[in-house]
Amino acid sequence: MKIYTRLSLIPILLFFAFLYGCSDNQNNPGNTSAEWALALHGGAGTISPNMPDSLREQYYEGLRLALRVGEIVLREGGSALDAVELVVKNLEDNPLFNAGRGAVFTIDGKHELDAAIMDGSTLAAGALTGLTTVKNPVSLARIVMEESPHIFFSGQGAEEFAGQTGVERVPNHYFHTDIRHRQWQRTQTDDATLLPEDWLEGDKYGTVGAVALDTNGNLAAATSTGGMTNKQFGRVGDVPIIGSGTFANHIAAISATGWGEQIMRNVSASTIANYMEFRNASLDEAMNFVLTERLNPGDAGFVAVDRSGNISMQMNTLGMYRGSINSRGERVVMIWENE
Repeated sequence: MKIYTRLSLIPILLFFAFLYGCSDNQNNPGNTSAEWALALHGGAGTISPNMPDSLREQYYEGLRLALRVGEIVLREGGSALDAVELVVKNLEDNPLFNAGRGAVFTIDGKHELDAAIMDGSTLAAGALTGLTTVKNPVSLARIVMEESPHIFFSGQGAEEFAGQTGVERVPNHYFHTDIRHRQWQRTQTDDATLLPEDWLEGDKYGTVGAVALDTNGNLAAATSTGGMTNKQFGRVGDVPIIGSGTFANHIAAISATGWGEQIMRNVSASTIANYMEFRNASLDEAMNFVLTERLNPGDAGFVAVDRSGNISMQMNTLGMYRGSINSRGERVVMIWENE
């Protein structure tokens, strides 16, 4: 009788185990979790496929190098925060991208930089806008997050805060590159003559960013930008607005690139995470919702990773410099939709 009773309980126990498994899989379709995962972007926009092959390879190589920087951190058990900071720092130092050296010019012919970083495990964040002399804004953003009682500094205040830290400072002309200067010069005239670099048109509002999941299950996001070519005095884009261009929580980490005003109007990064949480949706589903139901074609692109290590990199622009890697050895570097 006792044996019969125990056997009769097995189907019931299996049923509850099934329910528990379903609950544990919320927002985590295909629970073959990656131990760690990393995705990055170098800006989205109207990137023409007519880009010269030699230059295309330079972009691919720049993305591969940045991925390698983050891969080393995560593979050795480092934190998601360290990974995203170092990846974005690497991209800030690469003049091909619109962040740090290689940043676009403002209407006054200068450079103003924005950056943000966020720790998904604590919701701690640091953000800056209007920097003019900080070599790597993402590193200063992390200092804001970890050492300041505040989250967001702007303009002269951001520069004064930088002066109280050990971050490297540079003259504003350090960020100058000839190609960005020629792009800016064209905005000052009515000259419609096409230049060889016109395949870079979309980079007038390009950005760099990275998202990561580490082996401890923590998520982080970081984003940095030189803003929009010919932007007006004091303009602030989406990058340093926590929840718009940069966001991380216990569900996902997201970094955006594109038309900042549109990304801000829809609080896009946090909307992706919230859609996952409240609609029990996958990362791909949530990102697709924002790109198709909230934003217009040509507005933006995102890279994101969820708590199971699922990666999504989508855009509604012609192209987006992007790449990803995870603990399973799955690695990709892309610019256009079909590669």
